[in-house]
Amino acid sequence: MTALAARPEAFAPARGVGFAAPLAVGMLLIYSAAWVLPLTLDNPAAAKGGLVRTLYMPAYVLGFGVFLMAPLRTVQAAVRQPFLVALMAVAVLSVFWSIAPDQSARRVFAVVCTTVGGIVLAARFGWAALAEVAAATFAILAAAALVAAVAMPSLGVMSEIFPGAWRGLWPEKNALGGTMTLAFVCLSAAAVLNPRRALLWWGFAALALFLVIMSTSKTSLVSLLLGAATLMFVGLLRRGPASRVAMVWLAVVGLMIGAGALLFAADAIFEVLGKDATLTGRTEIWDAAMREIEKRPWTGYGYGVIWDVKGAWTPYAWMERHAGFSPEHAHNAWIEQWLGLGLLGLGAFGLFYIQTTVLTLWAMFRNAGAYLAAPFLIVYSLTSVTESIGFVYNDLRWVLFVAIAARLALPDPEPEH
Repeated sequence: MTALAARPEAFAPARGVGFAAPLAVGMLLIYSAAWVLPLTLDNPAAAKGGLVRTLYMPAYVLGFGVFLMAPLRTVQAAVRQPFLVALMAVAVLSVFWSIAPDQSARRVFAVVCTTVGGIVLAARFGWAALAEVAAATFAILAAAALVAAVAMPSLGVMSEIFPGAWRGLWPEKNALGGTMTLAFVCLSAAAVLNPRRALLWWGFAALALFLVIMSTSKTSLVSLLLGAATLMFVGLLRRGPASRVAMVWLAVVGLMIGAGALLFAADAIFEVLGKDATLTGRTEIWDAAMREIEKRPWTGYGYGVIWDVKGAWTPYAWMERHAGFSPEHAHNAWIEQWLGLGLLGLGAFGLFYIQTTVLTLWAMFRNAGAYLAAPFLIVYSLTSVTESIGFVYNDLRWVLFVAIAARLALPDPEPEH
């Protein structure tokens, strides 16, 4: 792993992270939702009940506690993310045209608190500390998932649909696989950015890889391998000018090969991933969602409500008829924004994503924060194609994406050495 070793650089603020770190880890653990399944015992109705919603409130309080430790820098981070602020503004305004204004208002409050939590993390922690906060969170989650699967198989191992597949502390195997994929890239980045504790974080990264394998989620495993390849790419890119040129050419060739494979060998790729041409029914959901988008393309139906407002003549009822089954979400982050917030929200989300991508590419040549940002962005982007993980309230993935995006837009506390 010496090729990935980061040069000594000042990524953390001059002051120590202090009590902010445990507060941040506590907040992220709540957003992980790993406690919902043990609490509700696999009862979908209970998982959406008022008790679970209330138990997310401590995460908002912990986020506010971290905010008090860096209020001015938090404001600075928010100002440097105008498209993210615009996205939150559209969500707030959507309450006025929502098909369920009371539900939209409640969920807008939750997503604003969730998003601010990510901005606060970026403001309070430098790259090395941010990576370790995320790594500590995922290390706890990985250990808990292992205990659940080994010591309590009735909870941690699926007995229906995919018997024998591990799910840890989440409702199904893909949730465990997706969470542990992000765990792997965050733990690996923490190992590279914090050499003194590298052995600890590499050990937990190996555990995350093991849990992805046990989840039997092929998509998660492919995403993990791409994240690991991106981490190595960043390490080689930063070794020197000659290596940098070679890696850029390698990236261009790799993108061309990938595009060609998608165009001319899509069936083979689906077979490797264990999917069919409909991506396990996702294309039917997308087609049904686009039919409803055509009715309200500019405004959408209001933030976070279209899948819960049910009735004979609701948008959900029409999507259910067109898809042929009862979907729970759009299974695509981009279509989800369009459904809820219209072209206004989709545009803000798209610009925010583009800004983050450009800053990540710049960071790959500029500082070692790319060890965390680049692999995370790759995994997050791949997941967003088949899962609705963009601008989600009470969601660990969204908090970390916002934290990394905001951290990219902030200047380093000290110049790089």
